[in-house]
Amino acid sequence: MGFTQAISSVLGKYATFEGRAPRSEYWWWVLFTILLNWALGFVDLALFGAFSFIATGDFHVFTPLTTIVGIALILPSIALSVRRFHDMDRTGWWLLLGLTGIGALIVTIWFLFKGTEGPNRFGPDPLSRF
Repeated sequence: MGFTQAISSVLGKYATFEGRAPRSEYWWWVLFTILLNWALGFVDLALFGAFSFIATGDFHVFTPLTTIVGIALILPSIALSVRRFHDMDRTGWWLLLGLTGIGALIVTIWFLFKGTEGPNRFGPDPLSRF
């Protein structure tokens, strides 16, 4: 799965928590959100200057555009993460482990591994069509 195909897949399944998502779809989405936030940070700086909703010294967080886009993309990001767990034949509730400090590291490591080959209890192998 390529970059544009992954992004359109995630946005096409905006709030779909069923099915499976391969590694490539997840990591292309992560790259997309990083690049988008980086670009929006520059646009925020150009349009709003040093304005942010929270500022700590020279570090500004929650700038207007990045906040709006972040809120809009949180649901598809969570849905994608649940589908990624499904690809590894785990329930999406494992995502709550990421709320703990060490759990976020464990979830990230799990997401580096390939999902189960062939169909599992959450559906057919998403890579079987590619």
